[in-house]
Order: sequence, then C-alpha cells, then structure tokens
Amino acid sequence: MNQRYGPGAPTALSSGQMPSDHPPVGTSAGAQTSGDMQAEVTTQLEKARNEPKNFEAQLKAAELYYRIQRYDPAIEFLLKANQLKPDDYQTLLALGVVNLDAGHFDVAEKWYRAALLKKGDDVVPLAGMAAATLGKGDAKAAEQAIANLEKVDPTSQDLPQFKDKLASLKAGEKQK
Repeated sequence: MNQRYGPGAPTALSSGQMPSDHPPVGTSAGAQTSGDMQAEVTTQLEKARNEPKNFEAQLKAAELYYRIQRYDPAIEFLLKANQLKPDDYQTLLALGVVNLDAGHFDVAEKWYRAALLKKGDDVVPLAGMAAATLGKGDAKAAEQAIANLEKVDPTSQDLPQFKDKLASLKAGEKQK
C-alpha cells in the first residue's frame, strides 16, 4: 500500500534516479555483475560515512538501504540529510515514507506534517498521513486525513481502502 504514495512518489528518496521499486538497471542487459553492483553500493555507503556533510551522499545511502528494506539505517542517513538541509521537501517526505514502512506511525505522521507545511496540497504526504494515522489506530485523525486527501484528490485510488480501514477501526472501537 505504501508504495503508491511512498518511495514511488517522484524523487522522494532520490533526485533524478529510478523509483525505488524499479529493478536494477543493467542486470538484465548484463551491464553490471553482482560484484560490480556490490562494489558500487560499498563505495556509496563509504562516501556517505566519510562525507557526513555531503547531502547527496546521505540521500543515496538512504536509498540503498531503503531498497533492501533496512529502514533504520535508511532513516539514519535521511536524518543526517535533514540536518544538512532542514527545509528540503523531498527529505521530509522520504522521512515520512521510510518511517511509515518501518511501522513507526507516530514518527511518520510528524514528518508528513512537516512536508505538508511545505506543500499542503500534495497528494503524497496527504495519503501518507492517512496511512500513518490509520496505522496507529487514531480514528479521529485518520478521518481528518482522509477528508483532506479527498478534498485534494477525490479520485485517489487509495480512498476506498482508507475508508474501509477507517470503518473497521471505528467498528473495533465501538466493540470495546
């Protein structure tokens, strides 16, 4: 579910690179061997560690970890990037995405709120906010997030599933 409004979102974790769910370029064409790719990954990670003030290196390292679903290291590199450029929208959005996928719903909500302060009508953080509030079981906040998403994109393909989850959440609360 997160893939639609997460890293597949335009350049959430990278700028000018393939979407995170894109298969590695070159492997099917035989352009890179597994060893070459491993060397490239190692080089990128070393660069990020050796150049902590290099914003792009931090983002690339985060992207690499995200691709292999190692969310905590990805978050660490994104936090470093955020320290370097606290107002960078894509980094704020990526922090929401990765925290959401890691199941850190409260933290994801915080980062989506920060992204929405920059672009309040962007569907990606609006949908992420709905997913995060549903994930943490906050029916009232989820209802508001879904309404905000529906105002901006009434045809969002995520709305039906969000509404279903909200209804289930509310039904569960009534049974308690």
